[in-house]
Amino acid sequence: MNYTDLKDKSVADLTAMLKEKKLELFTLNAKQKTMQLTNTSELRVAKKNIARIQTAITAATK
Repeated sequence: MNYTDLKDKSVADLTAMLKEKKLELFTLNAKQKTMQLTNTSELRVAKKNIARIQTAITAATK
């Protein structure tokens, strides 16, 4: 996911995507705590995607 993909979307779409990605991050964290997560780089990717979506929301509201 790139920022250029996100900047054309509406705030409602971005908010829905943000909620989905936060849920994904929660499940990844739970899997890591229970030693079920094999690829820990997924956590980093999920956090970066959340940050990109938040940046797009901030830019859209200004």
